[in-house]
Amino acid sequence: MDFVSFLIQVLNSLQYGLLLFLVASGLTLVFGIMGIINLAHGSFYMIGAYLAFALTSMTGNLMLSIALGVPLAFAFGALLEWLLFSHLYKRDHLEQVLLTYGLILIFEELRSLAVGDDVHGVAIPAIFSASIPLSDNLSYPVYRLVISVVCLALAGGLYYLIQRTRLGMMIRAGSHDRDMVKALGIDINVLYRTVFALGVALAALAGMLAAPISSVYPGMGSSVLIISFVIVVIGGVGSVWGALVAALLIGFADTFGKVLLPDLAGLMVYLVMAVVLLWRPEGIFRKG
Repeated sequence: MDFVSFLIQVLNSLQYGLLLFLVASGLTLVFGIMGIINLAHGSFYMIGAYLAFALTSMTGNLMLSIALGVPLAFAFGALLEWLLFSHLYKRDHLEQVLLTYGLILIFEELRSLAVGDDVHGVAIPAIFSASIPLSDNLSYPVYRLVISVVCLALAGGLYYLIQRTRLGMMIRAGSHDRDMVKALGIDINVLYRTVFALGVALAALAGMLAAPISSVYPGMGSSVLIISFVIVVIGGVGSVWGALVAALLIGFADTFGKVLLPDLAGLMVYLVMAVVLLWRPEGIFRKG
């Protein structure tokens, strides 16, 4: 592998890992802070991709579609938490699994009824449709770099939100002692609703950003869900920063595994998980 090819794979690894972080960060917030095992989280990624397809078909502009789709996803997450998930906090994990698995089936059926089972494409915005030449015959798409930059900016925004704001202080406190937060006069129900809606919005945004490069197709949330749970376990349940490190680790393992060891590519992610858990059973970072 020459240097240019290596550089392209590094950029692909970063882009894929950062995109996975958007999905996994929402999952680790919901799982680690609220204690909900949400098997439907991958469906929010799928919903985001289909939102991008539907809104872009109407507006003709992906960026405008994202600007409209993220608030819609946040509102949908808040409504879903109020209607369903707010009743699960004191239930056992089996009931959470059954409900969220049922949601997967419902979302898939609604998707099929609304847009059918065909594979759809979403056009890359014209302003980002160019490629940067890296050699005489190799180039790198600008849009993939844009995805990486947006994801890095959102990672920084999440750090600021959780570590530097009053809302972040309440989120961190709520993750450790729900009853104490309630005793301090904070509406824990509103706090949890906000966290859940944020997780849905992040997953949907990841789906909207990925739609032009991965296409939009039935069941696309299932594989992302599995990888996201792997990231949450490797990074440490409830740790957003652990999710970032783990997502990048998985991004590199998956991308370079497919290039260097194609026969073992399907196992690379799980081998990385096994090695990390043997080293640190609680994950790279603990909750925080």
